[in-house]
Amino acid sequence: MRLRIAKIPYAAGLPDQLMSSLVWNGQRGVQIFFAISGFLITSVTLRRWQPLTSIRLRDFYRLRFARIAPLLLALLAILSALHLAQVPNFVVKQKTGGLGQALFAALTFHVNVLEAERGYLPANWDILWSLSVEEVFYLFFPLLCWLLCRGKVLIGVLLLFVILGPFGRTALSAGNEVWHEYSYLGGMDAIALGCLTALLVSGRQLSRRSLWILGTCGTAVLVTTLCFSLRLKGLEQIGLDMTLLALGACMLIAVAAQTQWKSPRLVMPLVMLGQCSYEVYLTHMFIVFALFDFFMSHGRPMGAIIALFLSTILLAGIGGAAVARIYSEPLNRFLRKTANLK
Repeated sequence: MRLRIAKIPYAAGLPDQLMSSLVWNGQRGVQIFFAISGFLITSVTLRRWQPLTSIRLRDFYRLRFARIAPLLLALLAILSALHLAQVPNFVVKQKTGGLGQALFAALTFHVNVLEAERGYLPANWDILWSLSVEEVFYLFFPLLCWLLCRGKVLIGVLLLFVILGPFGRTALSAGNEVWHEYSYLGGMDAIALGCLTALLVSGRQLSRRSLWILGTCGTAVLVTTLCFSLRLKGLEQIGLDMTLLALGACMLIAVAAQTQWKSPRLVMPLVMLGQCSYEVYLTHMFIVFALFDFFMSHGRPMGAIIALFLSTILLAGIGGAAVARIYSEPLNRFLRKTANLK
């Protein structure tokens, strides 16, 4: 996005689909993350409090606070300082509400609403839109489990969110480009599918034939939606492309959970990225801006584009891992210990 804004023709002569698959799948990556998040939260909740009606609301919220709050609050403090110092690319403009409105939106889970109403915030703030969707899920999920699970109504509610997801990205977005991508309902179908996947595989073992079919179909769906996205414009227009993507991800999640699949050592760097994905996500824009400014200040050498991409990914991963190890995880453990939570 930085390269495109600067009108650098880094993709000149390359097929549109290739570039879309390599560097413009960010929204699809978030959708896959939502599916994984729904699965993980539901699975952990089942292991800790099964049945779900036994969930302890206070403990659930404390656990989420310990994981999310330390880094989020630190990020907001840093971004506020950079805004007050008038550092380029970090200043929240008055037309989007200024610093106070951005802070309020971040702390009350509606950065996505603010941006849909007033326009995009600076990039380091903009990424918090997905956290707003996640936090609303964390807020209401335990309440739904506690109130609805006993009569299997929870499954019906989750299926309703799956059905409403495509409408959240189309008809209910009312032509608002930001809300088309950032709406609560537009992400909740993936989260709901992840929750349903966890409920499906909990306490039962699928047959080898079923797992083979799920794995094959899930792989085919992911390859199609990620590598041939430009040919799915018809599905995108009715909002089903993202639902299909989440469904394919959940198929593979189910297979991995049922077979207790262990990744080969070759992809361990990706596993490590996944383990500190929260830290990578909240801090990666600092790396993006630093390396992009370095690239621009050295004459925008086109031959260094690939190195720019690879070094950004590498340093963002290393930076996120360092933040997790030095700051967020120690605080997470401390807050859990203080609240007598394991």
